[in-house]
Amino acid sequence: MDLLEIGRSLNEICTETGSYILSEQGGLKGEDVAAKGLHDYVTFVDRQSEKMLIGRLRQLLPDAGILAEEDSVEFKKMAYNWVIDPLDGTTNFIHGLPVFSVSVALMKGSEVVMGTVFEPVSGECFHATEGGPALLNGRVISVSATERLDDSLLATGFPYSDFSRQEAYLALLGRLMRGCRGIRRFGSAAVDLAWVACGRFDGFWEYGLKPWDVAAGSFILERAGGICSDFSGGKNYISGREIVCGNPSVYRELAGLLREYF
Repeated sequence: MDLLEIGRSLNEICTETGSYILSEQGGLKGEDVAAKGLHDYVTFVDRQSEKMLIGRLRQLLPDAGILAEEDSVEFKKMAYNWVIDPLDGTTNFIHGLPVFSVSVALMKGSEVVMGTVFEPVSGECFHATEGGPALLNGRVISVSATERLDDSLLATGFPYSDFSRQEAYLALLGRLMRGCRGIRRFGSAAVDLAWVACGRFDGFWEYGLKPWDVAAGSFILERAGGICSDFSGGKNYISGREIVCGNPSVYRELAGLLREYF
């Protein structure tokens, strides 16, 4: 299997899908939005872009399984599996905000071997392939060199439906407000992870996430020299619904606080 060639095709597919998504943003109406759950929304654009992705990915790797957010296809685990979020940041998309992305990862067994996060508004394509560097529009990127949490800029995601850990989350948030340069919440975990990978953020944490939210972005981040784990320091961050990551120095401090509060 030529992963480099597949990666080039994957980036083209994500770019084409992102162009479709962007073309539909201005015409979205209230009746085009449906609720999947508490504060969790879907549009026809999510569903159509997922169908576009699935069709193209099946042509690229016909024998691969597909795990997709909008359940356009029944997932049957295969040797290789695509993990896709056609529109990560749907709430931003609905409200006309510019931060949303197409996120696609390829897994071999339990390991990610390729990931792409494409931002339609900026045209930025983050990509990595097993054994290679992390790239932004073809240019090698790396995590920041920030050495202290106190000097870091962090990203997070606010709980919007799962409030079971809200008390611990707010306590940690208060601690970090006093212990870093700032905290941002942009509304797309895939973008947050990609921005840690290229050094815009120094660290990121969130809970309540799904595999399609983090599989591509966390792989790109690791290929850029960063570290990812679940809150306890283990490696169950793709399916474990929680993730903390950053450059090596900031990760160690941030992960230590996560273990303290959670």
